Amino acid sequence: MTGLRTDLYELRMAASYLRRGMTGRATFSLFARRLPPRRGFLVAAGLDEALTFLEDFAFDPADLAYLRDAVGFDQPTLTALATLRFTGDVWAVPEGRVVFADEPLLEITAPIAEAQLVETGVLNLITFHTTVATKAARCRLAAGDAQLIDFAFRRTHGIEAGAGVARASAIAGFLATSDVEAARRYGLQPSGTMAHSYVEAFPDERAAFRAFAADFPTNPIFLVDTYDTPAGVRAAVDVITELGLTGPLGVRLDSGDLAALARETRAILDDAGLTQAQIVASGSLDEDVIAGLVAAGAPIDGYGVGTKMGVSYDAPSLDSAYKLVAVGDRPVLKLSPGKATLPGPKQVFRDPDGASGDVVGLRDEPPPDGRRPLLVPVMRDGRRLEPADPAEAVRAARRRFDGELGWLPEAARRLIDPEPLATTVSPALTALHDRVAAQVAPGGTY
Repeated sequence: MTGLRTDLYELRMAASYLRRGMTGRATFSLFARRLPPRRGFLVAAGLDEALTFLEDFAFDPADLAYLRDAVGFDQPTLTALATLRFTGDVWAVPEGRVVFADEPLLEITAPIAEAQLVETGVLNLITFHTTVATKAARCRLAAGDAQLIDFAFRRTHGIEAGAGVARASAIAGFLATSDVEAARRYGLQPSGTMAHSYVEAFPDERAAFRAFAADFPTNPIFLVDTYDTPAGVRAAVDVITELGLTGPLGVRLDSGDLAALARETRAILDDAGLTQAQIVASGSLDEDVIAGLVAAGAPIDGYGVGTKMGVSYDAPSLDSAYKLVAVGDRPVLKLSPGKATLPGPKQVFRDPDGASGDVVGLRDEPPPDGRRPLLVPVMRDGRRLEPADPAEAVRAARRRFDGELGWLPEAARRLIDPEPLATTVSPALTALHDRVAAQVAPGGTY
């Protein structure tokens, strides 16, 4: 991983630290200042990708030459960067857990130059994956028992973003993805039917469906809305009957009044004795459209969700931050209006019954009665504590999120006007904040 995957000001700060012999350890905390509109919770995601980024962070000779020629770094700085690797420790909320505003998702303790340099990459990965996983979770809440498939790849903001969306949506409970490489990388189920262009390439729908079923007889899904949806469904029925297909199969609706068409489609299929055939819907879907279809009683078995999930259309990012909270043993904070921070390494303490909100406290303080710590150590001395297995990381995160849905109060789960659990600050952290704030105020002293 090239060390240039960072912002220039990170490099300049790191260079300044190194020139002054500032090699002591510092702690940075990554959190979301507030939840996006219409969000009652966030789904922590992106940690496994972030740990890989940290393990691979390094500067190669071409990177160093660029920093010399384009940025003007001197030779002592280049020599220091040539051997720099991430050697720090990381505490984090496990992927798939639910979190709220002002709760650290991740904290890094490392020599200050290292911790500064990795800010941009780690913040990018955690922010993006958490944003998409949260949007995908809302789609899952809307869909009920229906299956969800990631169709976002063609409109994500970059090819690697497509893989990230497949991964994040799988954590939130999506069954499959259209992104074949992401399916291979993360142990997901690949899924795909046909495009309208395939149907148009044949003389008529029956010819297209017949060819597709002959080539892919296992679980064929026929796209039936190229010309006239009811006629397309009947063409699919004719081909299914003609070829004697008996295994899993279905049709996909991609346009029009999906609720009405799904009811008409279900009637045609059932009248033909194809009660086992499934109906999949797609086309500009999000949690609101899906919830509306479910409320209307549309007989839809699965939803292919694309653009609006893959770019988190209504809330495409988080107001996330990565802030210095300690230099060595000295706690630090910001008092900037609207951007104030809490000092010191932290922990989040959670009520396992969900009866009350989380408590943000100091990492080394004892948990309040009945509460459990949420952040766990995941990396020590620059190496992750669990072996890297991308597929198992997704499966484990999915299991955690399944459990979190049972814990999350109904008010926070709501798609409209959700109410997040209130987060409070422990007395010990409050006291530390007040002491440090007094020290940095005009006239104060450490």
